[in-house]
Amino acid sequence: MANFLQPPRLRIGEDSEEERRATWLELFYDLVFVVAVSQLAHNLNEDISFSGLFGFAVLFIPVWWSWIGTTFYANRFDSDDVGHRLLIGIQMLTAAAMAINIHHGLGESSPGFAISYAFGRVVLVIEYLRAGKHIPSARPLTTRYAIGFAIAALLWLISAFVPIPWRFGFWALGIIIDFATPLTGHKFQIGLLPHASHLPERFGLFTIIVLGEAIIAVVNGVSEQKWDVLTVISAVFGLVIAFSWWWVYFDNLGGKPIEMARSHGKVGVVNLWLYTHLPLVIGIAAAGVGVEQILLSKPTLALPDSQRWLICGSVALCSLAVSILHRFGVIRYCRIRSQYRLGGAVALLAIAIFGKGLLPVAVIALVAVVSAIQVVQDLYQSRPTTRLVDPEI
Repeated sequence: MANFLQPPRLRIGEDSEEERRATWLELFYDLVFVVAVSQLAHNLNEDISFSGLFGFAVLFIPVWWSWIGTTFYANRFDSDDVGHRLLIGIQMLTAAAMAINIHHGLGESSPGFAISYAFGRVVLVIEYLRAGKHIPSARPLTTRYAIGFAIAALLWLISAFVPIPWRFGFWALGIIIDFATPLTGHKFQIGLLPHASHLPERFGLFTIIVLGEAIIAVVNGVSEQKWDVLTVISAVFGLVIAFSWWWVYFDNLGGKPIEMARSHGKVGVVNLWLYTHLPLVIGIAAAGVGVEQILLSKPTLALPDSQRWLICGSVALCSLAVSILHRFGVIRYCRIRSQYRLGGAVALLAIAIFGKGLLPVAVIALVAVVSAIQVVQDLYQSRPTTRLVDPEI
């Protein structure tokens, strides 16, 4: 019982250089978001039109931001006491409620989705107030975060009682305030930068969650089709796409932005790292749906335009996001790799534009080739002979 009200402690500062791994509680918390991402993918699978893609992105953003909020708090202020566990448990309930309301999240379930998100933010505000109470040095940052997130939560809560389409105006304003709040605390973040080993691991774990949707897509697509040569080949190419982007992302992942912020005071690079992950994970999740759509299509007929644009556009978004991460040094700084990722995005868009009339297996094969070339380039650049030259160039 003595541990029940143990105050949160600062998890950065003196111990910032220590190796730190995700806790079992954090991994358990992630399971709710596996379900939420699956529900988002299910929505997109049912409607891959422009409006369906827009709705997918609109609902994805608050789901991802909910995960981000808890992750950044735990990175700085975690403590394994009963109070913290109970608050995380409540946040899991709110995330589960969001997942339940996703299916008609822009229609009849939108009030439930908004209330679920709002209560999740309220719990986060309580956590920041609790941290600020016990850690005076962190109080300027925790107070600013608590105020910003509380205002956003209030807007989301009010939106549940406002008719459509005005409801979505409140959503937009709330998410803008949510996203802007960390940007306003620039001077307070210098001494409270995220942990350099823990945060990249957490980002990597969410990336694994969305990559898992691509694997599920291959299994679902093949299991619902009659087995034939073209379907099996397409499934293999689907796995190649997922494996290639796993390779590209995790071979370049690290705590580079946090180290840069700590040594040069460049907090902006941490924020760039954070926000660029949004289009990256949206692209990966949508790519999984694109793979499933190809596997469910008729293998001997030309792939419909909407499906071709979905798979090419989503993987192009991934490639563009990783190019930005390379270019500004928030993962492995490398202009050559950045150029290859940008070139890959252009090539994928070219396939979408000029690939009309291609069979499904041809489209997914071309996407897989572009993805695999990114891996080959990384391997080529990492050869022992090339290490005589600065690998960061």
